Amino acid sequence: MRLLHTMLRVGDLDRSLAFYQDVLGMRLLRKEDYPSGKFTLAFVGYGSETDHTVLELTHNWDTAAYDLGNAYGHIAIEVDDAAAACDAVRAKGGKVVREAGPMMHGSTVIAFVEDPDGYKIEFIQKNSGSSH
Repeated sequence: MRLLHTMLRVGDLDRSLAFYQDVLGMRLLRKEDYPSGKFTLAFVGYGSETDHTVLELTHNWDTAAYDLGNAYGHIAIEVDDAAAACDAVRAKGGKVVREAGPMMHGSTVIAFVEDPDGYKIEFIQKNSGSSH
């Protein structure tokens, strides 16, 4: 067994694809419309679905926004330098919601950014402390 993908419902697929591709540097791996169900699925990631876990962005054509609720946490991405990753996101118009620094009660350097729908993405700086 292996983890395949995490699905996120998005209100504006073009806006979300621009964020994940242009801001976070992921590639669009595949995209398909399902007219009878009125939705589109787009899969993005840093490598092929055969070797990497990816994100499935689901756009229901008749839904422009979602309530995020309080159960879902975040997506985590390993980066070489969390501060530099935040600077790159900010330079491309992205939103940094927690600047790079040690996690509370630990030494791992983390930061958080937010996608256009409000989903949190955690940057974890490689080799900065214990992994979680």
